[in-house]
Amino acid sequence: MVNISISEPVVSVDWLYKNRAATNLVILNATIPKIVNGSAVFPEETQIPNTRFFDIKKKFSNVEDAFPSAFPSEAQFTASTQELGINKDSAIVVYDEKGIYSSARVWWLFKAFGYDNVAVLNGGFPEWKQKEFPIEIKQTHPVQVGDFQARKQPGYMLFFDDILKIQEDKNYTILDARSAGRFNGSIAEPREGLRSGTIPNSINLPFEDLLENKKLLSEEQLKTVFKSATTKEEHLVFSCGSGITACVLALAADRLGYNNVAVYDGSWTEYGSLIDNNNKMHWTKNELIAYTLLYAANSNFEEDNKERNLIIEKVDMQTFQKIHDEFDADNDYQSIQKIQAGLKEHHFTKEDIDKLLVEIKKMFFADGEFDVMERITYRSLNKLFNL
Repeated sequence: MVNISISEPVVSVDWLYKNRAATNLVILNATIPKIVNGSAVFPEETQIPNTRFFDIKKKFSNVEDAFPSAFPSEAQFTASTQELGINKDSAIVVYDEKGIYSSARVWWLFKAFGYDNVAVLNGGFPEWKQKEFPIEIKQTHPVQVGDFQARKQPGYMLFFDDILKIQEDKNYTILDARSAGRFNGSIAEPREGLRSGTIPNSINLPFEDLLENKKLLSEEQLKTVFKSATTKEEHLVFSCGSGITACVLALAADRLGYNNVAVYDGSWTEYGSLIDNNNKMHWTKNELIAYTLLYAANSNFEEDNKERNLIIEKVDMQTFQKIHDEFDADNDYQSIQKIQAGLKEHHFTKEDIDKLLVEIKKMFFADGEFDVMERITYRSLNKLFNL
């Protein structure tokens, strides 16, 4: 069969079945598995024939970032797509096992890296099975290394500094794809320790409002839903929990022909962690230093004796013991928020911050090496200190 090209952001299961033998067709399963006891668990044991697994979390996210599902580099995206056998002329159809969920993120990643011959399967695997189209037991099919080349495009992904600039700008509208309960704070965030809240001036548009029976609404219905949230059709920024379902809003906006739309990559997980919402900390300056150094020391899950002694030298045993008990009760999100609040409380100067970063580096080199987790933590703290 001849090569095909895709002109729409969404294709039906009937279209995919009809074109399943196309020479350049690549079918990707973008399902994000649950992690149970350290192992990946998928909802389904079967797949669409000749599917390739697109591992969003491990292969197509910057795993060295402090926050989940972070935008990968151009080099990482190129290498990982080539491993999947994707070529410069591939016609890519992405699905997931929920209907339309994480598949939209993959579609948006390809768009952000300059590739348009890609679409989301409307209704995903549930719709494919509903039509009783062929399936196979999950398996990995051998592929030849592809020649795909990623070319990062400006404006598709926005980051924390971008949001700080535009959150008060009336030319931009931020739409939040989380559920109404999470948006208004009546339902807790699923990530333990992550506070509830919203980006200033954002508007709630739950991604599920754009779906019916796991499929995207018709264009007329989508227009109605969007108009209920905002009359603007450009300079829209989509956010969610961690940058996944925000892409469902981007998918719908693209189908409506909206221009100049973007996804906030870190979404609420990043924003809610880095902005402390005026929380007040009542630590002394030494207690804040002790807590920050403990956070750094525990980048490898538990501080060792050398690291512990370095902290005690910097503060004192009583302060160390008091703060250690508090630190043990907190998770990463709570720790980041407490450090941020403490920095504001004590008005750390640039000189104070530079000195603290030196102490953190000493901590990391206490065991003789500066490993991957320590580099991630250092970048995270450096970013936090310079907000």
